[in-house]
Amino acid sequence: MKMNTTKYIAALYFSVALALTGCSDKKQNENTESKTYCISKELRKDLKLAKAELLSVEESITLTGEVESNSDKTVPFVSLVDGVVTETFFSLGDYVKRGQVLASVKSVSLNEMQDDTQTLQAQLVVAKRKLSSVEAMYKDDIASQKDLQEARSEVQILQSNISKTKKNMQLYSAGSNNIQIKSPADGYVISKNISNGMPVTAGGDQLFTISNLDKVWVMANVYATNMRNVYVNQPVVVKTLAYPDESFSGKINSISQVFNENERVLKAKIIMDNNNMKLRPGMSADIVLPINAQDKTALAIPAKAVIFDNNQSYVIVYKKDCDLEVRAVTEVASNSQYIYVEGDLKQGESVVASNGLLIYENMKNQSSNSAK
Repeated sequence: MKMNTTKYIAALYFSVALALTGCSDKKQNENTESKTYCISKELRKDLKLAKAELLSVEESITLTGEVESNSDKTVPFVSLVDGVVTETFFSLGDYVKRGQVLASVKSVSLNEMQDDTQTLQAQLVVAKRKLSSVEAMYKDDIASQKDLQEARSEVQILQSNISKTKKNMQLYSAGSNNIQIKSPADGYVISKNISNGMPVTAGGDQLFTISNLDKVWVMANVYATNMRNVYVNQPVVVKTLAYPDESFSGKINSISQVFNENERVLKAKIIMDNNNMKLRPGMSADIVLPINAQDKTALAIPAKAVIFDNNQSYVIVYKKDCDLEVRAVTEVASNSQYIYVEGDLKQGESVVASNGLLIYENMKNQSSNSAK
């Protein structure tokens, strides 16, 4: 009986030990599984990966700037008559052709312009007769060379004034007291300061501006700290907020030699082809310039793939959704497209290039919770 009791107790101890061992193994497995971080379905939808590439190191700087119209092909219009605007036939941004009627102004000034033209023509007839007389006298050594030059100059001035007046009148056509203002050139209306009922004065403020936008100017702001890195014919890449996924290539055509008084910058001019009409006057732009091309290579990854924490840069290496590793790297150079790194990263490995900081914090928090 005693032996049976001993066997029973031994069997009971063995069963309890086996159960405890099973629980311990199960708990250990649970702990092991809890340490493994997996990217959630929500993050997986927007996950972007990039491969570490071994590339030549090229640094760059980014300048701010603005798109402007080509002043060589820009025509500001100022009224040549006094009057009141009765109608306008264009809007800001419209494309207009030379000679197209843009506005109608009620004015009595056209008659005055016609009278001025007749007066100038009469004066020209007299001046030509005088010139003929002086030329004859000069041949006979009666008039001096100075007299001859003055007579010729008078004729040239009158001819120039008549030509200018006729060109001005070509911009108008009249019906009673209504004068039609016509476009002086082909192009886009880039500014408009005229509306129905508005009074206008001869030689007053600009009423509108027309510009040919086939080519535009991008004016980059060059601060004193960047002067040594900017030079004429330097290739550039222009980026805009309106087209974040596109870039426009060009080069620096000229650099001002005097600092802008208000902004305290030098202005670098970049003449850009604008056949697609995507670059509009007034748009802000970033101008990326290559500098310090180095004769060495390094692993290049997107800037969004680098995570900075506690004075150290990291990347998250992706193998599978549940197989991620945090690696420390050192930044050696950067440009607008890449950051060049050295450290615990190999060529061809994939790194997380979107929501990296969020994934990094999740991994860090899970690791801390598991340690507890």
